[in-house]
Amino acid sequence: MEHARDLTLLPKAHLHLHFTGSMRPSTLLELADKYGVRLPDALTSGEPPKLRATDERGWFRFQRLYDAARSCLREPDDIRRLVREAAEEDVRDGSGWLEIQVDPTSYAPLLGGMIPAVEIILDAVDAASREIGLGMRVVIAANRMKHPLDARTLARLAVRYADRGIVGFGLSNDERRGMARDFDRAFAIAREGGLLAAPHGGELTGPSSVRDCLDDLHAARIGHGVRAAEDPRLLKRLADRQITCEVCPASNVALGVYERHEDVPLRTLFEAGVPMALGADDPLLFGSRLAAQYEIARRHHGFTDAELAELARQSVRGSAAPAGVQEKLLAGIDHWIAS
Repeated sequence: MEHARDLTLLPKAHLHLHFTGSMRPSTLLELADKYGVRLPDALTSGEPPKLRATDERGWFRFQRLYDAARSCLREPDDIRRLVREAAEEDVRDGSGWLEIQVDPTSYAPLLGGMIPAVEIILDAVDAASREIGLGMRVVIAANRMKHPLDARTLARLAVRYADRGIVGFGLSNDERRGMARDFDRAFAIAREGGLLAAPHGGELTGPSSVRDCLDDLHAARIGHGVRAAEDPRLLKRLADRQITCEVCPASNVALGVYERHEDVPLRTLFEAGVPMALGADDPLLFGSRLAAQYEIARRHHGFTDAELAELARQSVRGSAAPAGVQEKLLAGIDHWIAS
């Protein structure tokens, strides 16, 4: 029987982590107490909330919990704390590169406006990166539930700060609402400004959502993308173009996209040659961080250590990390599998 190596020591990149969702539960409770916020019971029980987002009511409940947590981030010090702790957790799980995703419009009202919010977040990321020793950058995400003109504003802002640590532009929230093509101009602005296009797709809806991200938004990465497994021709297209899917196994089960961990099509994507970057999505709500996603692949899908090492390589290659950082991480992965 193969010796099971420590997955927290496997160097990897983390490409799918949402800002508020990265918060430690203990930090949320402290901040809620600090500001007198009464949190829903689902966020105070000490256990991940019971979620199911396959219908609109379930998605609304998920968003309500997320919004309640976000309401506890009110001052620059709160932002700095969240970012520092997210970096600490990632390093503990073996991450050498983190791209954290944020919609700054959600934080702007309490932080003095959009530009101050972006600058506070970027300063926090820069400080945490230096202090913790983790390569860390930002993906700015537009919201499908808002007007496409808002997304264009965000895209211009993201491009403006590309030299300060913004590496990508995303599109999040319920993919059943808002057509991808409505946001094509925003993504064109981002791509023309040198940012990587990384919209969500293929999570709550099927393969057509992934195709729309490719055709209309010219995605270089897909947030989730697991439903592409239902279309062999789409799998081949993703594999041929080496489009990385940011797959979040624990999240997929927690939200009811799949009933069991074994049902998440990790094997299907892997064997089709589709690059994957395993991600934790929202650890605050789903109860597991980065290394746990690799443990799911090992325990529930039979991934060998050599295959897990390849998953880690795919996460690094799919990242926006500079060549030197990628080379260092890839060498670390080779060392891990050789030990």
